[in-house]
Amino acid sequence: MHPAPARFHGASLGEDCQADTCQPLLKAAGAGRLQFAAVVHGAYPGVALPATVLPRLCSAGAWNAHDEQDWGLDWHHNEGIEFTYLFSGRLGFAVEGGNHQMRPGCLTITRPWQRHRVGLPRVGASHLAWLILDVGVRRPNQAWRWPEWLVLTRGERGRLAALLGKNEQPLWKTGAGPAGAFRRIEEIARTAAARRFDRTRMALAVNELLLVILETLEGMKIPLDDSLTSNERCVELFLSALPRRAGEEWTVDSMAARCGLKRSRFTTYCQQLTNRPPAQYLSYCRVKAAARLLRERPGLPVTEIAYACGFSSSQHFATVFREFNGMSPTQWREKARAD
Repeated sequence: MHPAPARFHGASLGEDCQADTCQPLLKAAGAGRLQFAAVVHGAYPGVALPATVLPRLCSAGAWNAHDEQDWGLDWHHNEGIEFTYLFSGRLGFAVEGGNHQMRPGCLTITRPWQRHRVGLPRVGASHLAWLILDVGVRRPNQAWRWPEWLVLTRGERGRLAALLGKNEQPLWKTGAGPAGAFRRIEEIARTAAARRFDRTRMALAVNELLLVILETLEGMKIPLDDSLTSNERCVELFLSALPRRAGEEWTVDSMAARCGLKRSRFTTYCQQLTNRPPAQYLSYCRVKAAARLLRERPGLPVTEIAYACGFSSSQHFATVFREFNGMSPTQWREKARAD
């Protein structure tokens, strides 16, 4: 998520969940450089709601920054579906695969498996509202489970899940359509600290927003891609994240479990996507990470690099490294230094 300052690093796709207090945003709000208000569950900053009040509403609120900020939010995943809407200003937004500039009337939609960031690198003067809703998925091949307090019909929920899951476009030019619901969400969040939280109006605003988004996306006649919710897509996302987590204690079984698959099915997809079996692809990712450290950290002992990249010993590291690169780690480091 980008506006709400707790980050959850794609737990089901190779990156562990870690809450982050997002201190730069809170520091800016405390110093009066922006207005910030949110109602939340869990580790998110804002007015904490009781567990029984609108469960799985992770965060809903807004910020209003009249000046360019000296901070941005780094790459992260969400634990729910996130919608943000820009009322005014400009805001840099990126997902893996491309950078975007949000303008007034832009809506972003990011799924739990989409790694993204806000501020390129800093947050500009902007008035942004958001909603993060846990819909029970962490992987694209899981069935969506909407909160029970939503009043959308089963058919509407199904169509919305398909529109959100079977396309992965992150940025939409929607105009003023979602603005009314987002303004009501912001107002409820701002008054929650001063008086009793208006549960009913927040539930109505969230339902209204989801209905508006459903109608907007249906009106655009967007093509849906069934492959985006397939098991193969899930493995593809996991493998793309694996180089960043290659130092973890992975096994073929644990990698398959992260994708919700049996070992044999995971192995088949991995072979198709990388032309390597899983254990060999993991070794490849570890060697690549080690090669980068050998080049960037010339003073770091080879043994420390071996352990940092997931190898059980320096001897095993040297053997595998030579298999991929035709030389020892020390020889590779000397060659890189000479080059």
